[in-house]
Amino acid sequence: MNKPNLGVVLLNLGTPNEPSATAIRRYLAEFLSDPRVVDLPRWIWLPILHLVILNLRPQKLVEKYQSIWGPKGAPLREYSEALAESTQDKIQKSLKTRKIIVRAAMTYGSPNIQHVIHDIERLGVKRFLFLPLFPQYSSATVGACFDKVARAFKDRVTVPPSRFLSGYHDNPGYIESLCHSIRNYEQDNFAKTLLLFSFHGIPQSQSSRGDPYQSQCEKTAKLVASKLELGDHQWKLSYQSRFGPAPWLKPYTDETLAALPSQGILKVLVVCPGFATDCLETLEEIDIENREIFLKAGGEAFRYVPALNASQDHINLIKDIILTHLYPMEQAREAQPSP
Repeated sequence: MNKPNLGVVLLNLGTPNEPSATAIRRYLAEFLSDPRVVDLPRWIWLPILHLVILNLRPQKLVEKYQSIWGPKGAPLREYSEALAESTQDKIQKSLKTRKIIVRAAMTYGSPNIQHVIHDIERLGVKRFLFLPLFPQYSSATVGACFDKVARAFKDRVTVPPSRFLSGYHDNPGYIESLCHSIRNYEQDNFAKTLLLFSFHGIPQSQSSRGDPYQSQCEKTAKLVASKLELGDHQWKLSYQSRFGPAPWLKPYTDETLAALPSQGILKVLVVCPGFATDCLETLEEIDIENREIFLKAGGEAFRYVPALNASQDHINLIKDIILTHLYPMEQAREAQPSP
């Protein structure tokens, strides 16, 4: 078979290699050392990280990671790699003359971006498309992915032609995929159930400096609610996973769920559109911790809508995004004059 024409790298956040304190500590050290993630002055933050957080937090997270760990390891990595493999197969069936390699890589942990790039290049690939699996742009996610990609090429004399995508929060295929997933879990058109969109939070200070994340989360939620024909009283938006004492985007998911029963809302369906694959923040924080918060506050029914993961809808969405950006790259290459 001919050499591949293009290497596509699907970028996700990352995960520890195993649910042990040592592996979690190693992962958190890399993740929380990134200035994109925690933008405090290094001389303030790094001593706190290494002397306090990395000595206390890993052990507290062991049981949480163990509760979601599967036979194939971390769900985030398992679903990311399955999505990449299935997307490659789907694309290859639709292309007759081109061969495309699709691989998953992690911003933190393994398989890391640099190693995946090298593995793809060994197959003969000389052009790349990088697709972060973060529908809503944030400096802490998509921005961090860009930094890692740039770092992978920083010592190269020649950088391969590459395209870097930065979000798909209002992509019609993405919105329809979310709606399809939600419809599978709600059959009575939300007559007695509230739909709660829970997005990962970011510090308010980051949003105030111009990060478009909040506005993109709001747009995604409004597009989905509109397509589902929901009234304003049938859905809410909140932000989860806050870290540290500084204010993050509000309202907070845990506080929202705790307050709903007192407002007469006893049934809730929670979807987390910002997570392309299920992970600790969805399977444990939402479906275990926040479920308990809601039920203890007097709620009667709590359901979580799984992430798109490696579903056919997600495979088709990622395939379409790749193909949309493939042809301009092909045309640009073919337009270059011959040496």
